[in-house]
Amino acid sequence: MLTIIQILGLPFLACILMSSILGYLGTHVLKREVIFVDIALAQIAAVGSIAAHMIFEAHNGSLTAYLCSFGCVLVAAGFYAFVRSRIIQISIEAVIGISYAIAAAAVLFLVGIAPGGHMHVQSILSGSLLWVDFQHIVTCFIVFAVVGFCFYLIRKPMTEISNSYNDGTNRGFRGVLWDFIFYILLGVVITLSVQVGGIVVVFSYLIIPATISAVFSVRLRLQFAIVWSSAIIASLGGLLFAYRLDFSIGPAIALFLGCELIIASLIVRFCKGTMQLERK
Repeated sequence: MLTIIQILGLPFLACILMSSILGYLGTHVLKREVIFVDIALAQIAAVGSIAAHMIFEAHNGSLTAYLCSFGCVLVAAGFYAFVRSRIIQISIEAVIGISYAIAAAAVLFLVGIAPGGHMHVQSILSGSLLWVDFQHIVTCFIVFAVVGFCFYLIRKPMTEISNSYNDGTNRGFRGVLWDFIFYILLGVVITLSVQVGGIVVVFSYLIIPATISAVFSVRLRLQFAIVWSSAIIASLGGLLFAYRLDFSIGPAIALFLGCELIIASLIVRFCKGTMQLERK
């Protein structure tokens, strides 16, 4: 038991920190219907990270790599905010999908010419949860706490815009500004989370717990309780599963989250079917 705690203790803390902030952000992402924004931003951040490795010989996870990644995310945040207010012929999700494809192509190109490029791809996909140390935990806690506090301060306008994101309102300067702030804060979290957990687990934490909560309730507080509960259970289960079977941690957590979503859907469907039978 002590050995398991020593090996999985810090990774579990990292999972709790990531899922806490990503779960909250996921509720906004679902309402805005920009499901793939985290993958797009992660790929864009990867372009910056690989470019930093090629130009400055910066290792993945270093301050230089993070700053280059965040610089690319900053440009993307401004682009997404501006495009939604100016282009109405296509959805913002389509724009995000196109930017993801371009960023993915750029990553593959840079990987092909960068020394040790395949290691960057492996790190981006699966992260380094098993090797996370106390410094990573402290950094994540500070950054996520600051981002969470920022969202607390702007919770009212952010919720208002998320609730009416696709009805044609909030496309003026105010909407662009709040969109830019949202994507910047999201980009900060994703840039750091991908370096720790990888794209697979970050996308899973962002979308699946929020989807599970939306299946059960529309009340915000209950949604948050479901989001964090499902993320904690899946994190614990995924870590133990990966430890026992010598499996990758990120895919294991994503697998458990997917199973939770299937179970939640079956429960809701069964309950609705039972209610309909009782009415008859």
